Parts: sequence; structure tokens; C-alpha cells
Amino acid sequence: MKANIITLLIFFVSIGLNAQTSINSVLASIEEHNTTLKSLREGAEAQKLENKTDIYLENPEVGFNYLWGSPTAIGNRTDFSVMQSFDMATITGTKSKAADKQNVLVDWQYKADRMNILLEAKQYCIDLIYYNALRKELDLRLQHARTIAAGYEGRLNSGDVSRLEYNKVQLNLSTVQGEISRVDVERNALLEQLKRLNGGKDILFEDNRYDEVLLPPHFDAWFEQASQKNPVLAYARQEIEVSKQQVTLSRMKSLPSLSAGYMSEKVVGEQFQGVSVGISIPLWENKNRVKQAKASVRAAESRAVDSRLQFYNQLQLLYNRTAGLKVATEKYQQSLEMANNTELLKKALDAGEISLLEYMVEMGLYYDIINQVLGTERDFQKAFAELSAVEL
Repeated sequence: MKANIITLLIFFVSIGLNAQTSINSVLASIEEHNTTLKSLREGAEAQKLENKTDIYLENPEVGFNYLWGSPTAIGNRTDFSVMQSFDMATITGTKSKAADKQNVLVDWQYKADRMNILLEAKQYCIDLIYYNALRKELDLRLQHARTIAAGYEGRLNSGDVSRLEYNKVQLNLSTVQGEISRVDVERNALLEQLKRLNGGKDILFEDNRYDEVLLPPHFDAWFEQASQKNPVLAYARQEIEVSKQQVTLSRMKSLPSLSAGYMSEKVVGEQFQGVSVGISIPLWENKNRVKQAKASVRAAESRAVDSRLQFYNQLQLLYNRTAGLKVATEKYQQSLEMANNTELLKKALDAGEISLLEYMVEMGLYYDIINQVLGTERDFQKAFAELSAVEL
């Protein structure tokens, strides 16, 4: 079991935290084949194009008039014009800058969704390692239970033990077999979950050991680095930038827009042609637009502060829980090393120094410690996976 126990060391490390290679290969496959991520990527690209559709000048306007004169003697009149409008928001590139900032927002939203999906997959992998390790341990227990059952069957036939003791041994064997069946069901369910996330493609995952992970020693220093990578916080910060750009854009829209072009007019014996210039003054259309944009900035700033506070408290809770699980795992490991009397108990049972009931009680206590070690291991790894999710 020592090979199944995590060696937990606390060192000064950067945000680049270790991860098991096999889990990384599973996550890489899921990122490639996951249908939800594919649809999110396509949706993000579509949203980016939509953000870029309103950053150009309005279409030029071409006009043509043909008017019949009355009385007929005055002849007909022909008008032709070409006009182009110019608004300050487009000319200065303010619309384009706003679209770029919105596209950054789209990228951070995709990264947040991607992180959640990969974290879900990693949690399934951690559970699978737990059940693979438990299955390996149960195989040893099954082998041990079968050996004892075979021995007691021979002793029953020779009249050395009673039917009651023989039934206890068979019950112990059935219990181990039933636990193996339960573990297999859980393992298959987890593999199906990974298959779902992998776009319906099967994943083979038989690891039963966790790689060593390093817990950062100073939470506040680590948090400052993690907060810069967290897509949820980055999204909140980018919302402020987008809102500020909208304030500038709203101010630009409050400025007059110009139009210029060419115009000609033809009548019998006469022709007029020249430049046409116009101006549009936004007196009512953009009323309260700047006020609304400023209010959006304040709201975005408030959300960013709240998001950072919630993220800090959540990570601090996870950090403390992870550190506590480390201590618990070490204590269970020490207990396991002191309680490993399996060979002595087997010899005592064979020599008749202890009863079958005493043997089963002692072995049950030992098995409970092993189960606790494996369970605490898994809890630690899952807490650490959530703590370091920004690295996915």
C-alpha cells in the first residue's frame, strides 16, 4: 500500500503545478473531441464576427430621379446623386476598438467554459484512479479470502471446525466479491462519463496511482498569480474595459455626423452639377446614452470586486481543506504502517492462537484504514484539482 500513498511535500513553487501525464493525455483528447467545446468554439467565432459587423461606414446612397414636365413644352428633368455619410465613431476607430474589446470578452468566456469541462473530466479521472487502486486492493483481499475459505473447507471436511465458522469464512468471501462488483460498476460509470465528454469515443484509463503534487506554501502570493489566470476574473476585468469603451463610443455618437457627395440636375437646355454636403445633429436619439454607459461601468466594477472576493474566499477554503487533507493522509499512513499485522494474524489463526472472529475483526480494522487512506487520497487530489483549475 505504500506505493498507493501520496508523498505530500510543501515547497515554494510558482503557479505551474505538477499534473499526471496520463490525465493530461485524457484531457487533451477530450479537448479535441468534446462536442460541447466544439460548439462553443464555433459560437465564439460567430460572436466575434457579429461584433465586427457594425464597425464600418454606412453604405453609400445613390439616387436617380426622372421627372416628366408639364406642360410638355418645358421638357423632362433628370437628377442623379451619390452620398456617403461619415460618423465620428467610425472615422476615429472607436467602433473597431469596442469590437476588439468585446472579442476579448468572448475569448475569456470560452476559456471559462473550457476550464469547467476539463475540470469535470479531471475529477472523473481522479475518481477512476481511486477505484482502480481500490480494485487492486480488493483483488488481494479476494485472493486472501479464497485461501482461507479453501483451508476452512478442508478443516470442515476433517471435522476440525464447525459449520458456523465455515459459513463465516464464506460470508467474508462473498462480501469481498460483492465489493468488487460494486467497484466495477462505479468504474464503468466513470468511463462512460469520460466517453461522453470525449465525443462518444472510448477512453482506456487504468492508472491506480497519483503523481506527486506540490501545494504552494504562501496562499496570498499564489492567489495573486492565480487571479491573473482565472478566466472568470479576467472576464469581469474585461467587462470594465468594454464598458469604458462604450462610454467613449456613446460620446462619439453624440457628435454630429457628416455626409458628402456628388449631385447633378439636367433640364432642357440646362445642366447643374456639384458637391452636396449635409450634417445630422443628434438632438434626441442618443439622450441618456452616455449616462447609461457610465452606469454600466460602475456596475461592471462592482461585479469585478465581488467576483474577486468570492474567488478569494473560495480558493482560501479549498487551500485550507487541501492542507488539512494532507495532514489527514499522513496520519492514516502512519496508522497503516503500525497496523500492518496481516502476516502475523494469519500465522496466529493457522496456529489456533486466535479465533476466526478475532482474526476477522482485526483484519476488518486494517482494511478500514486502507479504505480511509484511499478515500482521503482521492479527496485531496480532487480538492487540489479544483484549486489549480486555472492551469487546465
